[in-house]
Amino acid sequence: MPDYLILFRTARLRSIPALALIAGAFAVPAAAAEEEATLPYDLAGNAGAALAPQLEPGTEDSSVHYLQNSDIDENIILPPARPQDDDPDRKWSRDYFAVAAGVLNNPKYNGSDDRRTLPAFYFRGRVSGFSFSTRGTNFQIDLIRQRRGQRTDFKLGPTISLRGDRTGKIDDPQVAALGKRKVAVEMGLFAGVTRTGVITSQYDQLGVRLSASKDISGRHGSWTASPTIDYGTPLSKRAYLGVSASVNFYGKGFGRYYYDIDAADSAASGLPVYDAAGRKATAGKYTLGVAGAYALSGDLRKGFTLIGGAQYGRITSRFAKSPIVADVGSADQWVFGGGLAYQF
Repeated sequence: MPDYLILFRTARLRSIPALALIAGAFAVPAAAAEEEATLPYDLAGNAGAALAPQLEPGTEDSSVHYLQNSDIDENIILPPARPQDDDPDRKWSRDYFAVAAGVLNNPKYNGSDDRRTLPAFYFRGRVSGFSFSTRGTNFQIDLIRQRRGQRTDFKLGPTISLRGDRTGKIDDPQVAALGKRKVAVEMGLFAGVTRTGVITSQYDQLGVRLSASKDISGRHGSWTASPTIDYGTPLSKRAYLGVSASVNFYGKGFGRYYYDIDAADSAASGLPVYDAAGRKATAGKYTLGVAGAYALSGDLRKGFTLIGGAQYGRITSRFAKSPIVADVGSADQWVFGGGLAYQF
């Protein structure tokens, strides 16, 4: 589905290795974008197709994104409508670039009941059939070229992301006493497939994907995996709507690093000792999102577009029982965002 639902917030990142800086060059540093991918970020990109019968379904790019890079849901809408591919002799989908800027309101870290509002931006594009996108602190490239007019689009490529959960200012004094975490650098792969013209018209899109990554910086030293399904459809030549759902799985080291509390930390913070989060891999969070786009130019395929969205995330299982969430935080994680996008 189109990449419309993704804005990414800025966050202070410290002690970032050189590799992390490479990823950071493509997105504003964010505290964690991993669980946010639940917003139908691939939404509006397909909107333009519905408005132009002369276009062949699938002509536009609907990049499969992401791996939810960090655990803080910062995923929010972004509607880069794809340009019209009007060259009948073109083999690959047309080149384009899209940018968006706005604001994002979300929890300060995964499991927090404190919130903050931050500036956010997004950038994506396609060159010679190869698509790329930033998503919070995540950068990815689709290595399967998209052909002009195809209705079924397969995705496969590498991702690199920064996880900044609990690396910034922590308001809760007990959680602050546990100490800050360091930025984790994660690398992995994503794979998926998107089908154009499935339910409401020739131009709606249904997509499924799986993203998986491994910490290469020695922070939590574990892995994450996120299967996602999303659906988007144009409502008119001006409007587009999408929904998305995802489940996030984590390895033992992840739960131990972010949610367990040892005896020394318990003494410092006053929170009870907890070691269940790191005992085994778990499905630690699910997310549901909705996002929309409205073209100020009257055509979603070009010019300026208003974007907005909301995502609900629920921390579950052993993670939800951690005192960091159960005693001084919240398992309910809401994210809201909005902004302005432009495609050229």
